[in-house]
Amino acid sequence: MNSPDGGQPETILRAATRLFAALGYDGTSTRQIAEAVGLNIATVNYHVGGKRELYLAVMERAHQAELAVLEPAVKELTAAPPEEKVAAAHRMLDVYVDFCAENPEIPALWMHRWLSDAGDITELERQYVQPLAAFVADALLPLAGEHADVEYTIWTVIWCTHGFARGGVLDQAGRRRGPRDVRAMRRFRAHLHSMLHQALCLPGDPP
Repeated sequence: MNSPDGGQPETILRAATRLFAALGYDGTSTRQIAEAVGLNIATVNYHVGGKRELYLAVMERAHQAELAVLEPAVKELTAAPPEEKVAAAHRMLDVYVDFCAENPEIPALWMHRWLSDAGDITELERQYVQPLAAFVADALLPLAGEHADVEYTIWTVIWCTHGFARGGVLDQAGRRRGPRDVRAMRRFRAHLHSMLHQALCLPGDPP
């Protein structure tokens, strides 16, 4: 993907990320991506390949961005002494919530896949999602209570956080309130901490 004109691939990838997040893979054409950056299709293909290659590059970048923020938090939880593990688990939750709030296009990319977008590209969940979920689960298992379902707790956090990052919640007037609304974000974060604490059967109150 390197080229003498090194800025163009990055510009194309950013535009493709926005379009794939908004319209999905199936709803986005290479022509739309080319038009978004003021290039022709041949130039886009030269720099980044066809639509499939571009989508795979976008999803790889999305995964790497998520991994870059989650991996240190998971390692902190794993290394924490027993008396600090609960607090570390809640810090890890905050890291994930903040990441999704600051990068809403990444939850959008995955939510499109939940709706069978890019159905012919089947390897991404196996390549990215399952290993990362297992990485988090391995860190949470030692502190989870006997009756906790760690796998479903992780998925519930993902479902809720992706939904809030993209759709927010409705206020009494029917207006959507999402991560940019300070009060809504505070309530969502507190609710998610309470849910995590109860679902994992953790001792004491949420920190």
